[in-house]
Amino acid sequence: MANKNLSVWTSIPFWRRSAAWVTGFASILLIWLTFDTLGQISMGTDAELKEGLKSGIHKRVPAPTVINYNIGYEMSTKRGHEVPVIGAKEPFFGKEWSEKEAAELLHLGKLTSQAKNCMNCHTLLGNGAYYAPDLTKAWIDPAWKDGGTMQAMTGKGTKEEAMAEFLQHPSTYPTHARMMPELGITAEEAKGLVAFLKHMSSIDTNGFPRNFGKEEGSTNAH
Repeated sequence: MANKNLSVWTSIPFWRRSAAWVTGFASILLIWLTFDTLGQISMGTDAELKEGLKSGIHKRVPAPTVINYNIGYEMSTKRGHEVPVIGAKEPFFGKEWSEKEAAELLHLGKLTSQAKNCMNCHTLLGNGAYYAPDLTKAWIDPAWKDGGTMQAMTGKGTKEEAMAEFLQHPSTYPTHARMMPELGITAEEAKGLVAFLKHMSSIDTNGFPRNFGKEEGSTNAH
């Protein structure tokens, strides 16, 4: 029988070679994306933070010492959403925190958020529940600023003091039908949690969550 000219599309060796090339390319791409992602999500240093203040280019996850600075958001026409803006220095609980102190305080806040199971009710950076407000950008909620309802309700003179007071005694300040329970949070744990929330609000999350904090009290931690 004469040999027939078979199409390459029906050639088993062709598909085997193609599968090997595609698998190899996908593996290389996955490795590259892994290292790129690690670079994006790794926490910056105090030196990188200070350099970013000069250049205007910051790590997506700033250094713990970002708690010593004003954090706001502004619309980026280039990126099509709001981006965090790290501004001038401001006292945090009445002082400027060293790199070591800030890292320890942030670590305490992270451990406390885990120990108190905050994500059982709240969402943090896209993870958690939706029973209570998303806390990703709770620090910039207008309710906590000077003249805001929560600062007025707690009678505290600064945003961080008002948030710490609320976390320690949530039932004293009813804000919603879904009341935050008393979790036995100590003064130091509350301070750590507020540092954790402030730092989290400085993370560049590519605009997530959107339309955040447009209305006062949109993220009250109840």
